[in-house]
Amino acid sequence: MIKTRHALMAALLTAVLAGCGGAEATTGTSEVKVLRYQGSAGAVTYAELAEELGYLGDLKLKWVGNTTSGPQDIQSAATGQTDFGGAFNGAIVKLKAARAPIKAVVGYYGSDRDTFNGYYVKDDSPIRTARDLIGRKIGVNTLGAHHEAVIKEYLKRQGLTPDEIKQVQLVVIPPVNTEQAVRQGQLDAGTLGGVLRDKALERGGLRPLFTDVDLFGPFTAGSIVLREDFIADNPTTTRTFVTGFAKAVAWAQTHSRAEVVATFERIIAGRGRNESAETVRFWKSTGIAGKGGLIAPKEFGTWIDWLTREGELRPGQVEPDDLYTNAFNPYAAGSTS
Repeated sequence: MIKTRHALMAALLTAVLAGCGGAEATTGTSEVKVLRYQGSAGAVTYAELAEELGYLGDLKLKWVGNTTSGPQDIQSAATGQTDFGGAFNGAIVKLKAARAPIKAVVGYYGSDRDTFNGYYVKDDSPIRTARDLIGRKIGVNTLGAHHEAVIKEYLKRQGLTPDEIKQVQLVVIPPVNTEQAVRQGQLDAGTLGGVLRDKALERGGLRPLFTDVDLFGPFTAGSIVLREDFIADNPTTTRTFVTGFAKAVAWAQTHSRAEVVATFERIIAGRGRNESAETVRFWKSTGIAGKGGLIAPKEFGTWIDWLTREGELRPGQVEPDDLYTNAFNPYAAGSTS
């Protein structure tokens, strides 16, 4: 936590000293109207969908590149390099605990019966229970985020002691390499989700040990954050942005898969980033539990409890109310106006 805090403060200072490339206000207005953000190659964000559907009103988006991870995306927002970013809720908790001036405003990804992350082993693997993972290797995309939290929660619920949990080795591996590493025995288990999971299961020979939705039920796992000073200085822009984003999520939650995929393909084709739309063709659902991305207290409380048990937070260091607000989401009042 100390290293994280020092790194954040250094980054904040760098951003301030840079003195350029800040949020853009349209001439003649006092609030920012052009929002800088990072995207993802071959994917469509709900902010981009909101813009396509005309839900952002007088706001415009400015793509500044693609993010490398959720923690990187929200750090960019916290340091003013972008105006908003999204990450796993546990990563938001950690950054807030490091005194980052951020607030989560709407959920943007999660798990349900159609969209989830599974933890897979080979069909002939002797691993059948959590206890069988002691001394074994599990592949994850990064440490300190969604998958580590889910795996450790699974192990805890299955009765492993803290010392036993430490003996389960988490190995960082690019998601595109996970399937092969499991099949070749370089990993005993691996995390698979989305199109990578679907393609791996089509090829056969793998079975799930557990899934995140089995563990938690449908839940929103990650949120979009804004800086607190941005919210204070741009209340109208904030409401317009969050409203548009929430309506885009609700649109995807209520329209057919074919309509959503076709719209995603149209957005990718029209933005000229030299990328493939293959991944979006496997889209199944938003995975977001709350209508329009409404955030529930437990969607932060679960990860606060985990980080406290891991010794990364002091008891009471942060509370859910410190981390998020539904104040700008129209679905909080049962309205979309």
